[in-house]
Amino acid sequence: MSVPVRQVRARYSAATITVYQAYPPQIASPAVAAGRFVAPFKRDRMTWIKPSFLWMMYRCGWATKPGQERVLAVDISREGFEWALTRACLSHYDRDLHGDRAAWSRKLKSSPVRVQWDPERTLRLGALPYRSLQVGLSGEAVDRYVDEWIVDVTDITPTVERIRDLLRDGGEAAAAVHLPVEDVYPLPGKIAAGLGVGTDISQTATGRQ
Repeated sequence: MSVPVRQVRARYSAATITVYQAYPPQIASPAVAAGRFVAPFKRDRMTWIKPSFLWMMYRCGWATKPGQERVLAVDISREGFEWALTRACLSHYDRDLHGDRAAWSRKLKSSPVRVQWDPERTLRLGALPYRSLQVGLSGEAVDRYVDEWIVDVTDITPTVERIRDLLRDGGEAAAAVHLPVEDVYPLPGKIAAGLGVGTDISQTATGRQ
């Protein structure tokens, strides 16, 4: 089965979707304790949320990169997630989605949400021929994320470390058992069209490689 180049895959329920972030302990620990992001988390900086577990692992190096030693699974409302995507602008100009560069530039400056599509990753963090969604929140979107959308914050660093150790020892099959199950997220048609979702098809069927 082929996979569209742009497609949102995530762990989700009827009411929530799980996104991932990685922080140093001084931000992660208070967030887990409070069930939301609190100081020293800074709202005036863009914060990126990622529905793809393996892309988060690529970004944080399995929780080994400085400042990304703690990995958090953040359950947010689907309503909030879709609010963000409705107001999102792609980080890079796409002539198939934008009328012209000037129109894209105006939207980029005014939007509180940015999205970008980066290569999805295998279990060994190699690049796949299809993309994973990253969502950048700023301004009003950060406030809504922190104050309204978050349902739960879970520190999954022990799971990340377990998978990392299994991979180090060559146990790919055992490591894969601990991966979260991510299914295609059913985006409303208008949002999907605005993000260029599902238009092109790659030849690889799964990221579990």
